Amino acid sequence: MSVSSRRRIGVGILGCGNVGSALIGLLEEQRSAIAGRTGMDLAVVRVAVRSASRARAVTVADGVLTTDAAAVVNDPEVDVVVELIGGIEPARDLLAAALRLGKPVVTANKELLADHGTELYAAADAAEVDLLFEAAVGGGIPLIRPLRESLAAEPVRRVMGIVNGTTNYILSQMTEHGTSYRDALAEAQSLGFAERDPTADVEGFDAAAKASIIASVAFGARVPAGSVYREGISSVSDVDIAHARRLGYAVKLLTIAEQVGSVEGKPELAVRVHPAMVPVGHPLASVRDSFNAVFVEGDAVGELMLYGRGAGGRPTASAVLGDLVDAAGNLCRGTWTPVGDLGEAVVSPIDNLESEYYITMEVLDRPGVLAAVAGVFGRHAVSIRSMEQEGLGDQARLVFITHQASERGVQATLGDLRDLESVRGVPALLRVVSRG
Repeated sequence: MSVSSRRRIGVGILGCGNVGSALIGLLEEQRSAIAGRTGMDLAVVRVAVRSASRARAVTVADGVLTTDAAAVVNDPEVDVVVELIGGIEPARDLLAAALRLGKPVVTANKELLADHGTELYAAADAAEVDLLFEAAVGGGIPLIRPLRESLAAEPVRRVMGIVNGTTNYILSQMTEHGTSYRDALAEAQSLGFAERDPTADVEGFDAAAKASIIASVAFGARVPAGSVYREGISSVSDVDIAHARRLGYAVKLLTIAEQVGSVEGKPELAVRVHPAMVPVGHPLASVRDSFNAVFVEGDAVGELMLYGRGAGGRPTASAVLGDLVDAAGNLCRGTWTPVGDLGEAVVSPIDNLESEYYITMEVLDRPGVLAAVAGVFGRHAVSIRSMEQEGLGDQARLVFITHQASERGVQATLGDLRDLESVRGVPALLRVVSRG
């Protein structure tokens, strides 16, 4: 059927929280404009909620709300299913059921896609309907669609970015105002940027799930969330932030997925999440507060950066609505956008990483200590680019930046340094993004 016939598309929404309410509001605001541009009338016909009596930010017509999510999926008036409840179950069963019924699915569920994306992508392709998930990674930033479509023929080398607004807000407060980690986290919680239990954000679990999805789409290979190396920001101190700033760097929680080689015909991918020191001249260093940005490097296209609000009800709902319009349009045309076959990849362990490093250690300021420390670095082939000493006596601190070195060699160095009688502790290790 031609889209010019103004076909009515019934939309079923699973979940009416922050994003779900914003989506319903945006649909009401944009319904006429969407119909005029696409010939489709997107009508919310069923919405699944936990409690039908709870007060909501949007008004929903009588008979639309239900506490039976399966009834939304199975309703013959629902043509497209939008999943915004999060978590693994019952979302996984509900989406699988929708796909079996031939209904396109739009989801913002990063955890589900990171853990079970492969089976859901295959189910969507088998049913020849869309499974779209723009909002699962960058909130309002269009990232997945460019990777799947605009850059489908581009040999992507690396995707590196800031994909968690909570941690970026915390690190921005620490950098710009000298706020401690604890106080910056409390402020993020008071503003609604961080959950009461912030573990998923500050320990990197949220970013690792997104890294899994990014790597799978960018390189066309299966990258389970469990294979993503992960470190959070809870160990980053205001002292590290101050050192980085003085040395010409900003500390950011980075998500990095890159192809580093091939093994027996399979791509070898390095996928990791960790705090890193980014040169102040790099575009990612200037990304502030709760904003996100993703830097894409390709063989032909060179360097691209996508920037915007990575979270929040309306920005995320905007990405969901974009997917919804695409899915409805494809449904009208009898086509879909396949994810494609995801091949096998070899995920390189973090020990194989080559990087520059920032290392601090607390030492006793005595004759021969520096020589002993330098000897440990040399024994593991870790070359020192710069070294500074702060304080004297029992309060001495050494600050090192290394040349390019192997993660394996650096970790071995730290192990031996901790065994030295003159070393009281090694409080910080940060990887450094090269200036080159």
